[in-house]
Amino acid sequence: MSYQEVPGTRVPIRMWAGPDDVDDQVMGQLRNISAVPWVHGLAVMPDVHFGKGATVGSVIAMRDAVSPAAVGVDIGCGMTAVRTGLRAEDLPEDLRRVRSALEAVVPVGFDMHGEEVDPASLPLLDERDWDRFWSAFEDLAPSVHHRRDRAHRQMGTLGGGNHFLEVCLDDDGRVWIVLHSGSRNIGNELAAHHIEQARSLPHNQDLPDRDLAVFVSRTPQMEAYRRDLFWAQEYAKRNRDVMMALACRAVLEQIPHTTFEQWISCHHNYVAEETYDGVDLLVTRKGAIRAGRGEYGVIPGSMATGTYIVRGLGNPDSFNSASHGAGRRMSRNKARRTFSRRDLLEQTRGVECRKDTGVIDEIPGAYKDLESVMAAQTDLVEVVAHLRQVICVKG
Repeated sequence: MSYQEVPGTRVPIRMWAGPDDVDDQVMGQLRNISAVPWVHGLAVMPDVHFGKGATVGSVIAMRDAVSPAAVGVDIGCGMTAVRTGLRAEDLPEDLRRVRSALEAVVPVGFDMHGEEVDPASLPLLDERDWDRFWSAFEDLAPSVHHRRDRAHRQMGTLGGGNHFLEVCLDDDGRVWIVLHSGSRNIGNELAAHHIEQARSLPHNQDLPDRDLAVFVSRTPQMEAYRRDLFWAQEYAKRNRDVMMALACRAVLEQIPHTTFEQWISCHHNYVAEETYDGVDLLVTRKGAIRAGRGEYGVIPGSMATGTYIVRGLGNPDSFNSASHGAGRRMSRNKARRTFSRRDLLEQTRGVECRKDTGVIDEIPGAYKDLESVMAAQTDLVEVVAHLRQVICVKG
């Protein structure tokens, strides 16, 4: 499928979403984004759905500006996937044991490590420059300085909501470990601080939505946000890397001959400096991955509908982007009203995971059909592997 362009907007809105995916509320939000003076162009992914300020599943390219609320509060949220040397027959019959081992080493929900994880204790962790990374904490917004200990102890933790840690099988029977998480509380607090700062600036008073308030280049506010934003994005990647190393070590302890091969990591809620048609832009991917030519990405579904490993085709019309997942088709509250625990049991049949009412809002039926999302973006990515969950850990 190629994109369709929305008529009558100030800048191009290129849509890979079908008409059934975009209701009036979503379209109104997209039109509001396109009306912001600094916006250069907007690409809409097939997993699009309504968000706060900016639509989830959108790629917003701006000249000399960035909107902190469009980036959102989970700065740097994204995916990491590792292909192991294991095959399906290498997994134990009782997958509860593996799930319990993963839950023992990776805190979920509001939990955190009792003390900071020492990266040197994780031989699979290739991340470097930890001293440089943590020394930059003192340069962050003063409002978060009292959170330093918490930020240390949340490094390598999953969180809740739609975040997950999974063991999957690809169609050839190879075992993968896949996880989804972001910058945890420190990213949330940095985002909240800057969103409030942006709303108060004079140039943002006449925008169609106060949640689209921007910082503009060559101002102290923009420099402060960029510093905190890029640090939080790095925190998110390091958080996933630490978590994945902990998970790999847990699997290795359960299945001693395990080897670890391909390692893929991608943000899907972040800002990057990129150039298109000779124009330097700040590209916000809010629920979208970068899909430059040859670049690997991870596009998940829900608790029991699988995940795709993809390779980007480098389509400049989408600002080298693709969807970040299946995308919600109903709110969490509506999912809780619509589905029962019996529905959850049926829809997660064959997956070792939580089956209690606390995760009904994450039931597969609350999400769009992943296969339809993938079919709508064949000009953005090519499929490398299709995975299905056998274990899913959620907060």
